[in-house]
Amino acid sequence: MLCHIPAARRGPLVWLVPSLWTLALGLWGLSRQDSVWRDEAATWQVAGRSTGEIVDMLGNVDAVHGLYYLLMHGLFELFGASTTTLRLPSVLAVAVAAACVAVIGRRLAGFWAGLGGGMALGLLPAVQFYLQEGRPYALVAAGAGLSTLLLVSLLSEAPGPGRRVWPRWTAYAVTVLVCALLNWLSLLVLPAHAVTLWWVRAGRRVWLRWAAYGACAVAGALPLVLFSRSQSDQVSWIPPLTWHMMIGPAILLALGGVCALADRPRTDYGPRTDDGPRADGPRAGRLSATAVGLPLLAVPQLGLIGISLVQPLFLDRYVLFSMLGLALLIGAGLGAAVRAARPLFPRGAGLLVPVAIGVSVLALLPVELDKRAPASRVDDVLAVAGEVARLGRPGDAVLFVPAARRDTALVSPGAFAGLADVALERGPVASATLKGEEADPARIREALLGQRRVLLVTDAAKVAKPSGAARDAAKAAVLKERFKVVEDRQVRGRRVTVYERR
Repeated sequence: MLCHIPAARRGPLVWLVPSLWTLALGLWGLSRQDSVWRDEAATWQVAGRSTGEIVDMLGNVDAVHGLYYLLMHGLFELFGASTTTLRLPSVLAVAVAAACVAVIGRRLAGFWAGLGGGMALGLLPAVQFYLQEGRPYALVAAGAGLSTLLLVSLLSEAPGPGRRVWPRWTAYAVTVLVCALLNWLSLLVLPAHAVTLWWVRAGRRVWLRWAAYGACAVAGALPLVLFSRSQSDQVSWIPPLTWHMMIGPAILLALGGVCALADRPRTDYGPRTDDGPRADGPRAGRLSATAVGLPLLAVPQLGLIGISLVQPLFLDRYVLFSMLGLALLIGAGLGAAVRAARPLFPRGAGLLVPVAIGVSVLALLPVELDKRAPASRVDDVLAVAGEVARLGRPGDAVLFVPAARRDTALVSPGAFAGLADVALERGPVASATLKGEEADPARIREALLGQRRVLLVTDAAKVAKPSGAARDAAKAAVLKERFKVVEDRQVRGRRVTVYERR
C-alpha cells in the first residue's frame, strides 16, 4: 500500500495515481449510452467541416471557441467522428489537471495532501459533468492547473544569482494565452494568481515579471475578446444573476474555507519532508495550499459574479478551472488530518486518504451514475435521429423548431436521407453559420402547402420554450390549419411529430 512505500520512492506516485484514477473515472461510461447533446452536437458538426469552412463560420458565430473547433477538426480527421474522439480530450485534460493539483499539493502541504487533492478533483460533481463533455472547459482547467504549477515553482524557489527563470515565465504566459483562446473568461486566473502573490508578499521583481508576462498573454487574447463581443447575441439566453444562483458558489467557498482552516503551512526552514512543503527560505514559509487554492477557488467565482452584474454570463462551466482550487484545499485538509492522526496511529494514519476517497466514491455514487446517463443532459440529438429514420418516408418534408434543432440532421445526416428540409434556404456550410439560413415565412408556408407528410423535429414538452420567431410561427400555423398529427414520439429531450395533410 502507499502508506508503506518509502518516502523517497513516492515522488512519481503522487501525480501518477491521481491521473490514472481520473482517467479511469473519465473512461467509465464515456459514450453515455451513445448519446450526444446539443452543445456537443455543435462541436461535432463544426469539427466535420474543412479548416476554411470553420474559419469562415468563426467570422459570424462562435469565435470564442475557434481554437477548440480547429483542434477537434484535426482529431476528427485523424481518428474519425465518434463519441470517444469527441470526449476523450476532456478526459485527458482533467487527468492532467489532477496531476497538477497533486504536484502542487505535495510541494506545499506534503504527499498525502497532494495525493488526496489530485484524487478529489475528478470526484467533484461539476468536474464529473465536464469530464466527459465535448467542449473546451476541461482543457481550460488543465491549462489553469499547469499555469498555477509554474507559478508555484517560481515562487517556491529561493532567489539566487544566475537562475534562468524566463523559460518558465514564458511557459506561464503561453499557457495562460492558450487557455484564453479556448475561453477568454479563463483570464480570471490572473487576478487569482495576483492574490496569491499578495498573500505570500512576493518581491518587486516577481511582481514585475508576473505583470509583464501576464500582460503579454492578455494582449495576445485581446483581439479575440474584442471580436467575440460583436457576437454577444450568442449568450443572450443566459438569465440575469439572481440571489439563488449564488447559493452554489457560496457553498463552494464555505467548503474551501473550512478546508483552509486545517492548512497550517510550515514556517521552519530546512529540507522538505514527506508531510510538509519545502522550506528553503522565508517565502516558502508563507507559500501554502491555502495561499494558492483559496484565491484560485474564490477569485474566478466572484469575478464571474461581478461580470454578470454588467452582462449575464453566470454559468459554472466558464469557471470550471476554479475547482482546482477546491481540490487543492480538500487535499490540504486531508493532509492535515493525516498529520494529526500520526501521533495516535503511526503506521495507519496514511490510510485516512484512501478511506476518505473510498467513502466519497460510495457517497457520490448516485451523482456518478447520473452524470453518465443520457438524462443528465437536456437532450440527445442521436436518439431523435433514430426516431426520424424510423418514421420518415422518402419524399417527406422535415421542419425544425427552433432552427437550432437542425443539429440533429447535421450530426446524423444518414437518418434524414430522402427527406426535404423545406424551410432551409442556405445550408450551415454555405451560410457559414451553425444552423443555416431559413427562407422568409411566406416561402416556408408556400413550400409546406405542397407537402403531403411533414416530420417536425423540436424539443420535448418538458424542456420546450416558446419561440418568438416569425418563421416558427408560420410553420406552426400551417401545420395546425392544413395537417393532422398521425404519430408523436418523445425521446431524451427531443420530439418528432408526424403530420399528414387533412
